[in-house]
Amino acid sequence: MQWIIRDVPLGSNIQEARIKYGLTQEQLIAQMQNHGSTMSRSTLANIEAGTRNIKACDLKIIKKILRADYEDFFKD
Repeated sequence: MQWIIRDVPLGSNIQEARIKYGLTQEQLIAQMQNHGSTMSRSTLANIEAGTRNIKACDLKIIKKILRADYEDFFKD
């Protein structure tokens, strides 16, 4: 997997959107798996902590579930 430059706090922005939507990590992962993702809760935790990168397809699923805009994830 190719890494992207971490110039925005993507993981914490995902966490903020998830909490704002009222979902736990487990609830988000369950919904993501219903959309075809194979992500685990521990992977999501690492993404939110900024220690792991996210696949574009998983970000797209999160965007759909949380009814968010990409701008919500890429803000400073």
